Amino acid sequence: MVRSKSGITNIAIFIVLAFILSISEIVRLVTDYWWFDALGFSRIFMISLTAKLLLFAASALFFLIFLLGNLWISSKANPSKSEIPSKLKIVIALILSFFVGLASSQKWFVVLQYLNQETFNLQDPIFREDVAFYVFSLPFIHAVRSFLMACLVLTILLVLLDYMQSFIIRMFKQAQVSTPVGEEGPIYDVSFQSAITGMKRNALAHLAVLGSLFFILLAANHYLARFSIIYSEKGIVVGAGYTDVMIYLPITKILMILALFIALLCYVWIFFLSGKQDPQKSGILTYAVVFYLLVIFIGSTAVPGIVQTYKVSPNEISLESPYLENNIKFTKIAYGLADVEERTFPAEMNLSREVLANSQETMDNIRILDWRPLVQTYKQMQEIRLYYDLSGIDIDRYEIDGKYTEVLLAPREMNQNQIVSKTWVNLHTVYTHGFGVVMSPVNSITSEGLPNYLIKDIPPVYTVNEPKLKIEKPQIYYGERDNEFVLVNTRTEEFDYPKGDSNEYIQYDGRGGVQLDTTMKKLLMAIRFMDIKILLSSDITLNSRIMFERNIKDRISKITPFLMLDRDPYITICNGRLVWIQDAYTVTGNFPYSEKSGSVNYIRNSVKITVDAYDGDVTYYISDTADQDPIITTYARMFPDQFKSFDQMPDELKKHVRYPEDLFQIQSNIYNTYHMSDVKVFYNKEDAWQIPREVYGTSQQVQVDPYYIIMKLPGESNKEFLLMRPFTPIKKNNMIAWLAARSDGDDYGKLLLYKFPKEKLIYGPLQIEAKFDQDSVISEQLTLWSQQGSSVTRGNLLVIPIEDSILYIEPLYILAEAGQLPELKRILVSDGERVVMEKDLDSALDALFGKGGTRTRPVKTGEDGEPWSTEELITEANNYYDAILDSMGTNWTAFGENFERLGDVLDQLREE
Repeated sequence: MVRSKSGITNIAIFIVLAFILSISEIVRLVTDYWWFDALGFSRIFMISLTAKLLLFAASALFFLIFLLGNLWISSKANPSKSEIPSKLKIVIALILSFFVGLASSQKWFVVLQYLNQETFNLQDPIFREDVAFYVFSLPFIHAVRSFLMACLVLTILLVLLDYMQSFIIRMFKQAQVSTPVGEEGPIYDVSFQSAITGMKRNALAHLAVLGSLFFILLAANHYLARFSIIYSEKGIVVGAGYTDVMIYLPITKILMILALFIALLCYVWIFFLSGKQDPQKSGILTYAVVFYLLVIFIGSTAVPGIVQTYKVSPNEISLESPYLENNIKFTKIAYGLADVEERTFPAEMNLSREVLANSQETMDNIRILDWRPLVQTYKQMQEIRLYYDLSGIDIDRYEIDGKYTEVLLAPREMNQNQIVSKTWVNLHTVYTHGFGVVMSPVNSITSEGLPNYLIKDIPPVYTVNEPKLKIEKPQIYYGERDNEFVLVNTRTEEFDYPKGDSNEYIQYDGRGGVQLDTTMKKLLMAIRFMDIKILLSSDITLNSRIMFERNIKDRISKITPFLMLDRDPYITICNGRLVWIQDAYTVTGNFPYSEKSGSVNYIRNSVKITVDAYDGDVTYYISDTADQDPIITTYARMFPDQFKSFDQMPDELKKHVRYPEDLFQIQSNIYNTYHMSDVKVFYNKEDAWQIPREVYGTSQQVQVDPYYIIMKLPGESNKEFLLMRPFTPIKKNNMIAWLAARSDGDDYGKLLLYKFPKEKLIYGPLQIEAKFDQDSVISEQLTLWSQQGSSVTRGNLLVIPIEDSILYIEPLYILAEAGQLPELKRILVSDGERVVMEKDLDSALDALFGKGGTRTRPVKTGEDGEPWSTEELITEANNYYDAILDSMGTNWTAFGENFERLGDVLDQLREE
């Protein structure tokens, strides 16, 4: 009775300690549920949690029963009571079962995918299995096999330990040895010798049964290993090649049969034991295992290597051709490159003023502002206060004054790391949000080389009368910054924005965050964040809300960790609110015969995700149909009613959906090689391409990134928003083609490849950069600026198709030695033969093609965006004249710049 009470007490203490240790996880689980529920995704949370718990319980229970059953057999197989207490065995079994169940619960997503899978309607050419088998079924089967093998191996080790300890301890305790006088050697008790022999036979029989199960699982492993050739990267083929199919597959079949044969031999071996024959005299099992290991060693290394070297390599093109065809076909399908529309671009290089005038829609949106130098300009001119951050500049398009306009847009987010007084109240209840955005067109600058703002300052100042740009809710609670949790709608007013010598304050009136309407919620949130002030603060009311996980990428990943996110979410103005758009991808690394990019070999941009910057609402829109991406169809089955159709996206948001840059970058990198469909050409890499390089920044060479542009494609009637990237032949610098991804309307997602005639030399970006450097006027001016302490920064070189010709444009920024404000001072332009450097694009085009363009130079504008009056222009001209006199003979750079600015003002005066 005392022992029973003591056991119960120990179990109770263990349970209490386990609860205390796991309380933080329980708190996180409960508060996470509140977070999911507030966003409307409690179903995803509950489905995921239920799957984990069921998998944990089933796996732990299975292992516990299997282990305890075998330990009971091992105990009964011994002639006397085991030295290890049964209670200890049970405790060990419970602990191990817990960890086995915990490990198995991590496979919840694999199980749900398997149960809800959608077919691809595409079969692999070797085993004739649907691709869904490799993406959904095979990972599940591997998970089951691994679980069973882990259970079996752990059981064998514990059973073996049980037999060994019983035998050794009993040997020393029960052996009775006496040595009579005059005789040598011990005399063992005969009954004990029988006990040892009996125990040995029973133990070996038990272990033989477990061994047979082990080899059955090995046979299953060999069967599954056959499918691994679909991902093989040996030789020149990605996927199964000649050696894999002709050599490796037969070897795996042999190994599977051998493993099953050894499993059968284990039972034959038991027969020898029951027949009271010495099992050691029957070495067939040992010989079989040695032969099996020998076949593994020779079959997996030596034989395939010999065949590859002496048969395949000398006849590679003929033997590997059908497998290369599979590789090309499946890689194109996996990366969405099977339907690339190829067109010929004549590259006549006959640009003229007339051609430019006919392409005015393209010319009106040429991006002369580079977003990277512009970050510093935005930060210096528009951050307003130290705690604001304008690092994230995005490119989008809007209808402004009836014109389709490409713009640069940056949210003004709160950077809590820059708050000077980091008190608890300031961090969590006062400085809670950013404010507004900054917007400027990509093609317009002031005479000082600074952007012409469409939206600027705090509160927002609009320089154009465009209703769609008006922002009713400029507060940004959710963004790209990793800020602390905040408490809103408290008795403490939130800082809204600075206003002169004072500040404006607000009270939050949205639905973002978790409402702290009970003491229990405040208590658990205090435990979660290890912050007792959440519980004790008198400023927190029943209407207060706590916002956490405010980084939009972290927020989305918490809801749907199975989606891969694009690196660059971008903010939009939609119906008076600021809304983030995040591109998400369905990916797998299990697509047959497909080359890998990193860890994945299949990718689709199947989901567009929006996050409201004020409320934090997250909405998922499926952008691909089911027949294009079975993976997203599977996810929609797993989590019903959590993904919306793309048709349900507001029309205003649809206008800002764009082809994602990360996807396009992966596709263009893959297409370098896989544009070649002819097997012989592919094998010899005769027509392999590469991404060109350009000179960027001061002097370093970098790879040309994809860039967005509004233009009218050759042969098309309307301008559209595109993402494009040029190609050059491998190890050469001349251009060979360019790839474009369409982003507008019904054409969204279509890829177009424009190929240049191979008999023509079309200069690539690096060759045009060399032309700029070799021009005496340009090189002298660059050298002069550098010698006078200014930093010269070269922006992106844009390759812009104009009808059937190419125009090259590169912005040039000057950063004064003591300044941090890059100014766009020159535009480098080339038509492929001639190069010019002028102060603006119009001047450069005039220098190349003569006057007569329809574009106008930048004009002086006031704070309201309106052109200056005649009196203001005269005053400005006098100021520049005085500056010229002051700098004459002392600072020739300033002299030249002021002289140019004076010319701009005089030009504008002439137009008055």
